[in-house]
Amino acid sequence: MIPSVLAPAEERRALIVLLAVIYLMIAGFGLVIPLLPFFAKAFHASAWQVTLLFSAFSVGQFIGEPIWGKLSDRIGRRPVMIATIAMVGVSYAALAFAPNIAVAFAIRFLTGIFAGNISTLQGAMADITPPEKRAQRMGIMGAAFSAGFTTGPAIGGFLAQPSRGALGFQLPLLVAAGFALASALAVVFLVRETRPKTAVPPRGQVRTPRLQEGFGHPIIGRVVMISFIVVVGFAGIEATYGLWTEARFGWGPKQIGAAFMGIGLLGAVCQGWLSGRLARRYGEARTLMGGLAFMGVGIATQGLAPTWPIAIVGFALVCIGQSICFPNISALISRAAPPDRQGEMLGLNMSGMAAARIGGPVAAGALFSMVSVGAPFAFSAVLVLPALWFAAMVVKRSPRLA
Repeated sequence: MIPSVLAPAEERRALIVLLAVIYLMIAGFGLVIPLLPFFAKAFHASAWQVTLLFSAFSVGQFIGEPIWGKLSDRIGRRPVMIATIAMVGVSYAALAFAPNIAVAFAIRFLTGIFAGNISTLQGAMADITPPEKRAQRMGIMGAAFSAGFTTGPAIGGFLAQPSRGALGFQLPLLVAAGFALASALAVVFLVRETRPKTAVPPRGQVRTPRLQEGFGHPIIGRVVMISFIVVVGFAGIEATYGLWTEARFGWGPKQIGAAFMGIGLLGAVCQGWLSGRLARRYGEARTLMGGLAFMGVGIATQGLAPTWPIAIVGFALVCIGQSICFPNISALISRAAPPDRQGEMLGLNMSGMAAARIGGPVAAGALFSMVSVGAPFAFSAVLVLPALWFAAMVVKRSPRLA
């Protein structure tokens, strides 16, 4: 194992600052996501155009993740974080003044490219964390994500004024831009470089192609497939959630913001407290299987719910499942990847998730419009089954990491 470049006190400070950066960045992201369907409808967009607004972001993220992950392995995490987070802030500000849906598509695509930096943040966290603590630390990182999702949607729902059309979304989008720029400034002034210098491969060293190495690995390849399958379904639900709650329960931005706030609090507790404890007791792979089972039950409950309180119970089960799943996915990849490929292999996973977010919303938009408003939930619940099969293979083929 390559040791951290930071002393214990610096490591603690780096952890706190990284969590603060993640919180601010995700608060901005979470502020925007629930508002997007209503923002698009202000331009008279149809359901399929609403979901394409989500897919445009994911196309950009699919392109950006491997670039930033690999670049952060070469030049360091800090400069990549500063540049990408700052540009996300600029793109939110630009979206606030988009004159039509076509320009909004283009801006969302560019936002996705620069927001494809999650693997860089995960790489920085892995740099300062011993392998045996990575599931716990990834859970804490996930808690910061959830806390951001708790704050962001609540602020966005409070500030949005749908009755004013597109103008009614300018203030929340500018607040999201402010969160991102504050996050970038925190990196500038408070974060030291975390990547160990000894992790950089010698110049001229032949490197196995990223896709070949990742998908050929008995752990990484299967875990990446789990991420892809699950996110295809979940991204579809995410993209149609505003339309679904409006059709079923007559909800608007404020109700959705309140729901996301409550669920975000639950996710923060589960990821910060529960995920790491389960991983230490049962192992990352078995904990991952349990999380997938929770997600499947929650998605089915939510889709079949006759009333909104039951739908919220399903939403909570999905949140618990996600909180257990995704930190352990990142931990499994981080432990299996060579030290000089952390950002690259985590980037492969994030790129796969971004690819899933391209197709998932498009499929969900078609199902929502052509089949029924609940069809995206049925589609997502079915997809959990092959994900469970891949997770069982990870448990069986990698007992030392299970």
